[in-house]
Amino acid sequence: MRMDFTEILKVILLGVVEGITEWLPISSTGHMILVDEFVKLNVSEAFREMFFVVIQLGAIFAVIVLYWSKLFPFKKQKIADAKARIVLDRETMLMWLKVIIAVLPAALIGIPFDDQIDAMFYNYQTVAVTLILYGVLFIVIETRNRGKLPRINSIENITYGTAIIIGIFQVLSLIPGTSRSGATIVGAILIGVSRTVAAEFTFFLAIPVMLGASLLKLVKFGLVFTQAEAVILAVGMITAFVVSILAIKFLMGYIKKHDFKVFGYYRIILGIAVVAYFMIAG
Repeated sequence: MRMDFTEILKVILLGVVEGITEWLPISSTGHMILVDEFVKLNVSEAFREMFFVVIQLGAIFAVIVLYWSKLFPFKKQKIADAKARIVLDRETMLMWLKVIIAVLPAALIGIPFDDQIDAMFYNYQTVAVTLILYGVLFIVIETRNRGKLPRINSIENITYGTAIIIGIFQVLSLIPGTSRSGATIVGAILIGVSRTVAAEFTFFLAIPVMLGASLLKLVKFGLVFTQAEAVILAVGMITAFVVSILAIKFLMGYIKKHDFKVFGYYRIILGIAVVAYFMIAG
């Protein structure tokens, strides 16, 4: 495979798309499929399929960097004489337990049926339908919840039962075009979780989910890359990391003052555009 500056620009564009769409509720996989229609990487089909999943590692590292203090369970505790010791933080460990519980539904379905899901749903028709369908649902749910006060305003108040329900909503995101963050955030809001807590829990939930998905794709592809493939993967992940930092900060600031309706309208418009494009293109 020949590597040139044009290919690097394509990878950077894909990294930007991944970094933005992974965290905004507009479907990263759906956008990556659509962008690939116009920006074709000069790679094998097997590498392309793996790349579109593994590039998410860059986005995950952004979450780890931004929320390290909330994710790392070992904390410094001051003791006598200005000394400190390392202790295991109970609340952080309980948070991770809730995350693991929430991961289970998607893992139980996604791992054994990964190939079947790709074969059946990895296409523009599915993306268009889910973009429009969930766009409508976003608007309906936000309208229905207008004026309602959330019951859960911290991750500590998320029960194990609530975590399971959020995990069930995440199963919906196995279908391309759904949006993992959108399904879990809106699902959590629907059961009384505040927007900011729902978003943070979704970010944390993404860590084991996306690490697992990436590992699965890497194992299936094989851990042997050409020099050009290694460069493409590295550039894509680094770009996704930088853009994800900005996207996460934007989303957390946005949802403190606004609901998700604007993303619902965007999804509907994009879904219609996708259908129109492929009908015209034949």
